[in-house]
Amino acid sequence: MSSQKSIPPTDPWRERVEAANWTAITKEVNEYGGALLPQLLSTEETVEFRELYNSDELFRSTINMGRHRFGEGQYRYFNTPYPKPIEQLKQALYPRLLPIARDWWGKLGRETLWPNMLDEWLEMCHEAGQARSSAILLKYGKKDWNALHRDLYGDLVFPLQVVINLNEPGIDHTGGEFLLVEQRPRAQSRGTATLLPHGHGFVFTTRDRPVESKRGWSAAPVRHGVSAIRSGERHTLALVFHDAA
Repeated sequence: MSSQKSIPPTDPWRERVEAANWTAITKEVNEYGGALLPQLLSTEETVEFRELYNSDELFRSTINMGRHRFGEGQYRYFNTPYPKPIEQLKQALYPRLLPIARDWWGKLGRETLWPNMLDEWLEMCHEAGQARSSAILLKYGKKDWNALHRDLYGDLVFPLQVVINLNEPGIDHTGGEFLLVEQRPRAQSRGTATLLPHGHGFVFTTRDRPVESKRGWSAAPVRHGVSAIRSGERHTLALVFHDAA
């Protein structure tokens, strides 16, 4: 038997998350409700995810957005256990997003329910009846779009989530900007549009977030969506940090 110490397996997804400038990301998401993340999936990994879309055994449910008046296009909820990149990215992102979430809820005078570990938080969701998997693979074709909405799924909500573009903008698709619309207290709605680079993540507000005014901190509801695809095809991976009822 070798006396050498075993080398722990590499986790490229955690390394990519940890390489981000989280001070700058926190500042950006506090200002605008969303922030661009570094490349979280390699080109090869994005291709692999796109190819998974037709593997029916990997998914628990398929939603036709037009049928439900959610826009146009289709998305599928992954079964658990998740493919390794999904699980590893969620595990790596959660502790980085947790301080932002706790800060937001503290400013709003709300109780911060989330424990330090993602698995403990998901167990709380399951005990509350939210036991269905929530990672999503979305597919858009020409003229498809996603209506403004919020991914709530139950009473227990984590206030931040992440989306990753699996295609190359300008080559695989045109259009398809990621949209955020924030309703500020006693003010007009504010919108932002972001064209997500290939393989990069974008962290954004799930339900609402604190905004400061002369009267203190107030909750600003936020909805997200996707603008119309002008040409080509666009796939995205959505990572939600609470499970569904």
